[in-house]
Formats: sequence, C-alpha cells, structure tokens
Amino acid sequence: MEMSSKLLERAVAEISQLPGIGKRTALRLALHLLKQPEEQTQELATALRKMREEIQFCRQCHNISDIEVCGICSNNLRDKSIICVVEDVRDVMAIENTGLFRGIYHVLGGKISPIDGVGPSQLNITTLVEKVRSGGVKELIFALSSTMEGDTTNFYIYRQIKDYNVITSAIARGISVGDELEFADEVTLGRSILHRVPFENSLKGL
Repeated sequence: MEMSSKLLERAVAEISQLPGIGKRTALRLALHLLKQPEEQTQELATALRKMREEIQFCRQCHNISDIEVCGICSNNLRDKSIICVVEDVRDVMAIENTGLFRGIYHVLGGKISPIDGVGPSQLNITTLVEKVRSGGVKELIFALSSTMEGDTTNFYIYRQIKDYNVITSAIARGISVGDELEFADEVTLGRSILHRVPFENSLKGL
C-alpha cells in the first residue's frame, strides 16, 4: 500500500499489528485520528502508554489490576473458598459480566499446549496448587474452554490437587465444545457456572 507519508505509513503498520485489524482498517483509523483534535490523540497515546507502563498483575490471582491486589481478591464480600480457574483476564471479565459468581479467580495465563511449546511451568499453576495446599479452599471450578488443550490443563491441575480435601467441578457444557468463554452470551455462561458438575464425571471412560 503506497502512501505519501512515511509517518502515516509507520502508524498504519503499527496499528495493523493489533488483532483483527488489517492494513485498510488501520489506515482508516489512522486517518480518523488525524481529523480529531490533537489533544484527543494525545489523550489516547497517554492512556496506552500509562496502561503499558503502570498496569500490574494481582499477586494473588494474576488478574490485571492497578494495584498489588485486585478489587476482586480484596473484596471481603467474595467467597475466598471458591476459586474459578480461567485461562486469561478476558474470561474473568466475561464471568463477572454475568453477575452470578461470588467467589474469586485464578488466571493461568494460558493452556498447556505442547504443539505451541507451552508447558505447565509456563503457566500460573504452581501458585494455584500452593493455595490449595495451604488450606482454606473448598472448591475449584475449572472454567477453561472445551478444547483438547483446555481439558489437558484441567486434568493436569486435577492430578496435582486430587489428594487434598477440595471439591473439583467444571462448568456445565452449555458452552459448546471448542468455544472460548469470552464469546459465550452472559445467560449461557452464567447457567454453566451455576449448574457446574463434578470434574470427576468428565474423567469417565479415560
């Protein structure tokens, strides 16, 4: 795509690296920004820079946060004995939008996927096992997507904590196999959490 400005070309190249943004959409966005007041573009740039430089990961659940411990973990109204295990922060947002879960979360930061070179040591599994080992956890809810990688991760964690006195459950299969949680509608996702089933049920036949 030939452009008359190298500055515009660089901006388009950077914007087009965002997920789902092609070169044409990136050009449209860049030209839109040029039409806006300079202060508005500066505000956007400042917001992005501060997000990148100052955002933290909660030291308890690994969710994104502005402070050391996120608002969910520090909320005394949440049931700290029930932990919902999710792949990433988008899943936390999706479940929170249902308004039906009052426990806390543990963000793994991905799923075990040997083909992609992702092993257990690269995920936040050790800290989860330590939470269970230290006591106070009554139930773990596996809320990973219904994919081979998700099931493998669930089973790996289950093997790590099965000897401890903790209930393990999985969200009901109202979520289609292969679907990601963030794309599920709130009603379906909420019902899947409320009608969760013992994780051991999914192991039959293995």
